Amino acid sequence: MSINFSLRPQLGLQLYSLRSQFIKNIPRTFKRVRDWGFKYVEGSTISGVSLEAQKKLLDKNGLELISLAVSYEELLYNPNKVIETAKYFESKYVIVGWIPHDYNVIEFDKIKIATDFFNKSGKLLEKEGLRLAYHTHGYEFQPYKNGTLFDYMVQMAKYFTFEIDVFWIKMGGEDPLLLLQKYSDKISLLHLKDRKIGTKSNNSGQVDSDTNVVLGSGDVGVKEIVAEAIKLRIEYLFVEDESQNVLTQIPKSLMYLQTIS
Repeated sequence: MSINFSLRPQLGLQLYSLRSQFIKNIPRTFKRVRDWGFKYVEGSTISGVSLEAQKKLLDKNGLELISLAVSYEELLYNPNKVIETAKYFESKYVIVGWIPHDYNVIEFDKIKIATDFFNKSGKLLEKEGLRLAYHTHGYEFQPYKNGTLFDYMVQMAKYFTFEIDVFWIKMGGEDPLLLLQKYSDKISLLHLKDRKIGTKSNNSGQVDSDTNVVLGSGDVGVKEIVAEAIKLRIEYLFVEDESQNVLTQIPKSLMYLQTIS
């Protein structure tokens, strides 16, 4: 399969989609990503595999690790290592996708602490030619004052940007398209993921992985979102599929994207 997605933004793959396949065979999985036609990828380092070996596999398959995904704790306790690793892979972004919290409710105090931390870390990364982005997971859309916790984060973000996951925005009870339009100046990256029709929304950040369906077959509104992302010049769109049917769903999602680009 060859991706014909010539318009901005660039299309990539979140490697977490293939976490089960990486466990079985790392080289074969990187080759699969290449054979699907991807050039840009996003993801974390692979446990037990040297950075050198991972870089060789990326280079061998013509893949660029645009975004290095790290945990909140990694960035908090060892920012220099995060910077060193991101620069080694020649990444543009460092992504954090979860704020530590208990159960399904996150208090404002933790959001405030995290937002302050992201501004501080983002400023540090900027000096090294990197950008910090926070990836949404649904719980940020819990109510706060006249809006949501996400509204607060965006309004306070000075030295970091956002990677919005349209599936999780929908799960959180928000409209992904309207949110993209509202905060386009604070959004640099986007996760394309569709939701099974009939799935009930909740803002806990938890859901059955098989509610992830082929792009265009769910209720997220992927066609309109892609059109708006291109219009707004969002830098990268990353396909992500967390279902158990990822090997069959991703090719179908790519075929769908071909038809709307």
